[in-house]
Amino acid sequence: MTKTVFITGASSGIGKATAMKFKQEGWNVVATMRNVDDGVELKEDNVLVTKLDLLDSETIRSSVSEAVEKFGTIDVLINNAGYGAYGPLEATPMSVLRRQFDVNLFGLVETIKEILPHMRKNKSGTIVNVSSVGGRMAFPFGSLYHGSKWAVEGLSEALHFEVRLFGGRVKIVEPGGVNTDFGGRSFVFSNDESLEEYQPLVKALTDAMENADTSGNQNPEDVAEIIWEASTDGTDTLRYVSGVGAKKTLDSRYSRTQDEKFVENMRMTYGL
Repeated sequence: MTKTVFITGASSGIGKATAMKFKQEGWNVVATMRNVDDGVELKEDNVLVTKLDLLDSETIRSSVSEAVEKFGTIDVLINNAGYGAYGPLEATPMSVLRRQFDVNLFGLVETIKEILPHMRKNKSGTIVNVSSVGGRMAFPFGSLYHGSKWAVEGLSEALHFEVRLFGGRVKIVEPGGVNTDFGGRSFVFSNDESLEEYQPLVKALTDAMENADTSGNQNPEDVAEIIWEASTDGTDTLRYVSGVGAKKTLDSRYSRTQDEKFVENMRMTYGL
């Protein structure tokens, strides 16, 4: 039986590349996005392009229902949609903070909760949450973005133990720099120039971003390959780092071996 993948944020970048990868591998693909007109080139018999806005609960419910009705099953959920809100915390309106967490965390959680009963009924299913190198380390003025991604990491690690009880899996993919529009429509920066103490660092950061060397960045297709591996390797590996630079950065701070030992100790403790 042909397997089905459900992808959020599939209109561009990593999400679109992932949809193309699974389509090429012969899977049924549910490519969700806020504007379905952006998914025209994805449409084929085995691809359902449907509306999903992480700020709209009804679109989450309807897209999952439509996917199950068309393909009968959802074997893999890939939570890819998200964006970055940056700036001095003191200068950031609460509305911006709430929207960052509503999209990157609560919308992700709501999508998982909508699909979990289906996976539990089938006693199988893999959830892949696209996090970031910024889900395990933080940079200046990223309190909102990093906070949301650290929350995704913690949620994923805990859920990893829960879904094992019915044969499910949770995976985390952590990309480094990627050649996408993350710095454009997926990026929001708040600032208040009257808060003088922060401005030297704000200028240093914006200058660094404008002059950043992106030659070492991955392409979205590279991350899609890692997502494919995480979705299909059949292992209980929790974290997948995408990109040479990302691996070097995280290896200097964390050890994958230590991570795996921690997970195994937790399983032994709780008999999972």
